[in-house]
Amino acid sequence: MTRVNDRIRAPKVRVVLANGEQLGVMTSRDALLKAQSLGLDLVEIAGAADPPVCKIIDYGKYKYEQAKLKKQKSKSATRMKEVKFRVGTGQHDYNIKLGRAETFLEGNHKVRFVLQFRGRENAHKDLGFVVLNRIVEDLKTMAQVDQAPRLNGRAVAMILSPLPAHQRKRKFHLFHGELMDEDDFEDEDHHEEEEEDDDVPDEVSDEEVSDQEASEPVAESKKA
Repeated sequence: MTRVNDRIRAPKVRVVLANGEQLGVMTSRDALLKAQSLGLDLVEIAGAADPPVCKIIDYGKYKYEQAKLKKQKSKSATRMKEVKFRVGTGQHDYNIKLGRAETFLEGNHKVRFVLQFRGRENAHKDLGFVVLNRIVEDLKTMAQVDQAPRLNGRAVAMILSPLPAHQRKRKFHLFHGELMDEDDFEDEDHHEEEEEDDDVPDEVSDEEVSDQEASEPVAESKKA
């Protein structure tokens, strides 16, 4: 909690003006009178110091700047992003997804890559490791492996973390060298999922096959 004006308890404080000028050590009362004479507030900014450091400033403006700084730090904090793939992801979609991954890495975020298996793909899970290892190679100028590819149920996943800023070099861009927008990436993912939902079921039961074979002679007799 920030102490202001007459809430400052220390008998003596070190006083600093808003422009950084040092006024030295004085009693809290004298410091408060000085702040009031300037039409400002006496704000304790380093209560653990001996004596505590107080600044003569506009407290309302100080609170606003502190809140803004806190918001910026929170926004820039490292977060986990995720990019999803399929075994059959085409080259164009692959490039777009890695372009988005590079954008995440450039923003100092870790990226989790997930490759999900569907139907018969579950019998060839080694292909998932092939794709993820390819991603590691393609993003080696932007990221390093934080968690190696590992199998988890019907998916293979890994985590990459960004290299130091001075070592990063982007490789994946859109046409004309422009990076894609967030909305473009979301639309592409959504479109891919819609197309997959329309696929024919991967597995057909023995009963369905028997019923289909039994119905074929009937169809032939009607045609005759």
